Amino acid sequence: MSIIASAYTEAQEAASAVAGHQHYPEGTLYVVATPIGNLADISLRALYLLGLVDTVACEDTRHTGQLLHAYGLHKPLMALHEHNESEAAQNVIAKLLAGERVAYVSDAGTPAVSDPGSRLVATVAEAGLRIMPLPGASSVTTLLSAAGCVNTAGFVFAGFLPPKGADRAAAIKELEGALQAVVLFEAPHRIEAIFKELAVLGGRRVTVGRELTKQFESIMTMTASELPAWLASKTDNGRGEFALVIHPQTIPDKAFTSAADAIISTTAMALLARLLQDLPLKTAVQVAMDVSGLPKNLLYDQALKLKGNS
Repeated sequence: MSIIASAYTEAQEAASAVAGHQHYPEGTLYVVATPIGNLADISLRALYLLGLVDTVACEDTRHTGQLLHAYGLHKPLMALHEHNESEAAQNVIAKLLAGERVAYVSDAGTPAVSDPGSRLVATVAEAGLRIMPLPGASSVTTLLSAAGCVNTAGFVFAGFLPPKGADRAAAIKELEGALQAVVLFEAPHRIEAIFKELAVLGGRRVTVGRELTKQFESIMTMTASELPAWLASKTDNGRGEFALVIHPQTIPDKAFTSAADAIISTTAMALLARLLQDLPLKTAVQVAMDVSGLPKNLLYDQALKLKGNS
């Protein structure tokens, strides 16, 4: 037995020991996160569950077949991808109604997060059937943990931007004033284009994750204006799968001498106005500050103006 096969045999035994006593009801859809690149990034509970289910629905049967084989698992596979998701979801429901346990996995990471699976989950839920998620690898949280830029306003997952036209231009424009970290995905054949487009953000910092968790993983943080030159500096820089974190726009308190000197985005003003309808002034200001990242004194002055005009 090879070292790898032996290791996964031991992993299966460990999975059974720690997860086997848990309850895995029949007639349930299990949404299972799989590695985004490194085969070792599979949870023991996922290993046990994938060995238990009757069927594994998956984005690509060839890819998932190889993945399961690496773990010493062999299960009936059902193709469920973006082109057949609605139809295949009905087949999954039929299996669930028959009392089967069905797992759904995408090609990498957590299903239904920029991957197929959302329509399946919604359809199963509408049928009144149970859904159990098994958490695991995600390129979103993997890169955010290395970017070090998530503030009290949190982050936004934007996934893939619109591919072209006015919608794409509008999406790029919206990033200019983002007060939260924004996570983007991009395919290798479009990475040059998006780096040129993001260069308009100038000094904003961007963390680039390439081939996350894989052998040639690289994580670099630079200003947006430096992105095109970094990409052109080495051929390998443009190869592989990409995730990007656009760091939030920072607005230091000292930048504002008075409320009149500051420009608050229409989104932040709308949020503040809505909060004031249901919350005390101080609470509304605190919530707006946490969400927008704007200075408290600035928001407080604007809140007083809104209350005075109401």
